Amino acid sequence: MKHFALALAAAWISSLAFAQQPATPATPPSTPPPTQAAPPAPAPSWQQGRPTEQATSALHPFAPILTGRPAAELPVDKLKVPPGFKVEVWVDRVPEARSLALGDGGTVFVGNRNLTDVYAIVDGGGKREVKKIFKGMKSPNGVAFSKGTLYVAERGRITAYDGIESRLDNPPEARVVIENLDPTNQSGHFWKFLAIGPDGKLYFNIGAPGNIVMPAYFQASINRVDPATGVMERVAQGVRNSVGFDWHPKTKQLWFTNHGRDWVSDDMPNDTLHRLSAKGMNFGYPFCHQGDFLDPDFGKGRSCKEFDPPTAKLGPHIAPLGMRFYNGTMFPAEYRNNIFVAMHGSWNRTTKIGYNVTRVVLDEKGNVAKMEPFLEGFLTDAKADPPMWGRPVDVLVMRDGALLVSDDYNGIIYRVSYKK
Repeated sequence: MKHFALALAAAWISSLAFAQQPATPATPPSTPPPTQAAPPAPAPSWQQGRPTEQATSALHPFAPILTGRPAAELPVDKLKVPPGFKVEVWVDRVPEARSLALGDGGTVFVGNRNLTDVYAIVDGGGKREVKKIFKGMKSPNGVAFSKGTLYVAERGRITAYDGIESRLDNPPEARVVIENLDPTNQSGHFWKFLAIGPDGKLYFNIGAPGNIVMPAYFQASINRVDPATGVMERVAQGVRNSVGFDWHPKTKQLWFTNHGRDWVSDDMPNDTLHRLSAKGMNFGYPFCHQGDFLDPDFGKGRSCKEFDPPTAKLGPHIAPLGMRFYNGTMFPAEYRNNIFVAMHGSWNRTTKIGYNVTRVVLDEKGNVAKMEPFLEGFLTDAKADPPMWGRPVDVLVMRDGALLVSDDYNGIIYRVSYKK
């Protein structure tokens, strides 16, 4: 024991002496390595999937005029509708007016994609007032109304506002229906369309996170959530980007528009119109487009027969957005249960097309029998940059049977009516 204590003391003294020794001078640093260049910033999502042979392409999306433009500055007289119909400006100065919803008391609610506000338009005897009811939201594109409650779909959540029409100047606090809908903060197709189904559930899209990429399990889909319980389920997959859907008045089947991928060619692939006849259908993205065109990258070793085809091809890069079945009584009887589709218009195409509202006529079996332009005149020069002065986004059937059409490029809503 004595020897152990002496050894321990000697070790402690030795360590103390070592600690008190002057520090060895550090070796002078050598010439520092050259500073490495920061990695290049990732390309914007709309350029994703662009092949090297198109790297110098001048094609690009067209940004809306976020401040809006007064209708008096625009060639509204250039707009055309079929004989017997009339188109006029219903209201202007609604910045980036996109999705539309109609309240029980006649209030029209308007969402937007690039801004942060939600608007309510009140019609007081022909004089319309635009009220900003919410601000500071994250891409509040989707709006829907049911039984006195307004629902708003932001990029990451859906919220509810009970009794909103009686409180437009003092809106209620948000009630969260569901959140965490954008866990990856995806760069592409994060905005959401929102609608109430015949089952009372809220239907919404979660787009693909880029032009042509392998989506996560929850992306490139259409989903629904029970507003009472917050329970969500997927109803369709393989849907690249749907920003408009509605239910057939008779069959109650869900119909929706969908955007095909970019950067293949001017004429491929088509954007499409779909019908959901059973829960869980898969419409092909990213493997197959337009029902019969295998993707150049992701389609290798796959077959389009694996997937559910579209009901109709609408045109290449035509950008179909909002759609509604016409269930009003103002228009002639042959328009009953037709579909009106807002064609936002192409950018990924040398010669631009779209920029109109298209009428889709179905036959007795529910198949597309005819498609024709209904409201046109926004496109001015198919090869110009930009080629248009306005862009339709959503359509809404009013209680009197008139059709409202939103234009996000100018922040205007038009009204189409009919008189014999």
